[in-house]
Amino acid sequence: MNYEEALKKLRDYGQEHVLAYYEELTEAEKESLLSQIELTDFSVLASCKGDRQALQRGKISPLAAMQLPEIEAKREKFQTLGLEAIRKGRVGAVLLAGGMGTRLGSDDPKGMYNIGITREVYIFQRLIENLMDVVEQSGSWVPLYVMTSDKNHESTVAFLKEKDYFGYNRDYVTFFMQEMAPASDYDGKVYMEEKGKISTSPNGNGGWYSSMYKWGVAQKAMEDGVEYLNVFAVDNVLQRIADPCFVGAVVEGGYAVGAKVVKKCAPDEKIGVVCLEDGRPSIVEYYELTEELMSAKDENGDPAYYFGVILNYLFRISDLEKIREKKLPLHVVEKKIAHLDEKGELVKPNEPNGCKFEQLVLDMIHELDGCLPFEVERNREFAPIKNKTGIDSVESARVLCGENGIVL
Repeated sequence: MNYEEALKKLRDYGQEHVLAYYEELTEAEKESLLSQIELTDFSVLASCKGDRQALQRGKISPLAAMQLPEIEAKREKFQTLGLEAIRKGRVGAVLLAGGMGTRLGSDDPKGMYNIGITREVYIFQRLIENLMDVVEQSGSWVPLYVMTSDKNHESTVAFLKEKDYFGYNRDYVTFFMQEMAPASDYDGKVYMEEKGKISTSPNGNGGWYSSMYKWGVAQKAMEDGVEYLNVFAVDNVLQRIADPCFVGAVVEGGYAVGAKVVKKCAPDEKIGVVCLEDGRPSIVEYYELTEELMSAKDENGDPAYYFGVILNYLFRISDLEKIREKKLPLHVVEKKIAHLDEKGELVKPNEPNGCKFEQLVLDMIHELDGCLPFEVERNREFAPIKNKTGIDSVESARVLCGENGIVL
């Protein structure tokens, strides 16, 4: 894309200010900015103008989970099926690692954060060690696809190479970058991060498969015979990845997707819950749960919306392919966005000052025909690191790792 073409595109969306500093840039910076303009979907910015209403939800009803007693009764069968699928190369793992460790006080990618006490133990290391358990159990390497972002790609790749992938076979590790969405003020004017760079953010956890496909990684996985993808977030250092029992349960039931879930520790815990929405599988975020939903009971007298998702899903690729080109709902999120002011100086706001745009995995699940909520033991598989201290923190994760015999 040349300058004139870029200017025309920007005029169409009322974003001409993006080129305000163009003449001050080096040739390399000019080329980079023009490329970014070409690749950016400015149409999402219209969602930030006017009333930013939450997306309307359909009729919510309970979706029963497969609970621990049933899982234990069928564990041997599920394990056998899962291990068979893994040994045949039918299962891959997708690590969503596009975020930074900002809330932990780090400028590095979140996966590079050291949670060790007596030795160095990185978040990436914990996840790979968990996956290695399955490799040793099955005698087969599981293809690992690592999704980065333009903010952390180079440092993530360099770090894992430097650490020799913590013992994982590098031939089975593939990187791809998450697509980015522009960030804007409340009037839909895109912010500039630098004089030659539009402010962007990852397009949400619902954009992982479209990003994987855009990079050609999904196509390669299918060519290699991978039929299921276990998608998991970077911040849960206890989660089991490519868990044979979970894989076997999803395969045996013929489900399009499985979701690992835990019993909520409180009705208002900040965790999304599995449900049906207009008769199809979905997830209700914690902030959408009404008092009525939180107090609802099932036929056993237990809370009807009892099981929270931990962002560990097993998707069947053939079903993902059916919905790949479907336009998922766009969620507008208010955020604090660093940007250049009118004088070209960097501003780091203390309060939300604009919009970021995300697609969410819950909308992917809602497009699919069947979902298996699969209960796991909370203290054995759920140690999320969202904060440095307090709830869901480095502190709480360290305690849980200790309870599970993991030396930090």
